[in-house]
Amino acid sequence: MTMAADRGSFVHPALFYRGEEQYLAGTVPFLRDGLAAGEAVAVAVPGHRLALVEAGLGADAAGVEFLDMTRAGRNPGRIIPGVLRAFADAHPGRRVRIIGEPIWAGRSAAEYPACVQHEALINAAFEGRAVTILCPYDADALTPVVLADAHATHPVVIDSGVERPSAAYAPEQVVARYNEPLTGPPGAAALPFDAEALPWARAFAVREARRLGLAEARMQDLTLAVAELTTNSVVHGGGSGTLRIWAEGEQIVCEVHDLGRLTDPLAGRRPPARDQLGGRGLLLVHHITDLVRLHTAPDGTTVRFHLDR
Repeated sequence: MTMAADRGSFVHPALFYRGEEQYLAGTVPFLRDGLAAGEAVAVAVPGHRLALVEAGLGADAAGVEFLDMTRAGRNPGRIIPGVLRAFADAHPGRRVRIIGEPIWAGRSAAEYPACVQHEALINAAFEGRAVTILCPYDADALTPVVLADAHATHPVVIDSGVERPSAAYAPEQVVARYNEPLTGPPGAAALPFDAEALPWARAFAVREARRLGLAEARMQDLTLAVAELTTNSVVHGGGSGTLRIWAEGEQIVCEVHDLGRLTDPLAGRRPPARDQLGGRGLLLVHHITDLVRLHTAPDGTTVRFHLDR
């Protein structure tokens, strides 16, 4: 595995693996090479893989930071600011090497579009930075669509130990393709709101969430997320919007639609600058919810979040 790179360049390969032996062969030497080069090294993968890598590293594991991606990356929109940037920004002046596995066979159909957009946006988020992020893909368990998308979101693909440039690399096209209209149940409770009705919108969301069975421990997360999104609609989305809420399996789903247009695909995925005033609302929503889906078009934007009940 070469992945030769200038010290200041960003490298983002996908690793296709089949079984534990290939997984270890593709990850452990990658991590040891980083440690030998004096780089800051981290692993953010699902828990069962985390234990496998840690055991494979042996004593070298002491120099690596480990994160369970099923927790840290439960919401894919949280991974860039809360995992990848958090680690890279904590090591200024050093090249950083990370294994990040945001897509696994247990991801839901609702989560997948957010996952693949995340993978595409990594390229813009780290362009020009001295960072290498290796993304493993289980080629036995994941569908052909997922593997094809990996070719589109990674400039380099490693398969069976062979590293090749991806002829299908087109991350901007992936972001646009998964900017899908969001449909919901026609009978969902809905409330139009404007600036004067912001307190009523929050009260409406709490009342409906309680009726639908949201645990009281999650009520503050719901209230904060609704407050941020409805306020954004008033300030940036034409002064008004519509709030909808319903139950979907074991989750409560809440969405806000307004007439604004979100033009920055990394909105909500950049850690704020220390002196930044405002602009943290969508970042907070990503941080406190279990999934965020977004659709933006010339005639308006819908932001939807999911909370486990």
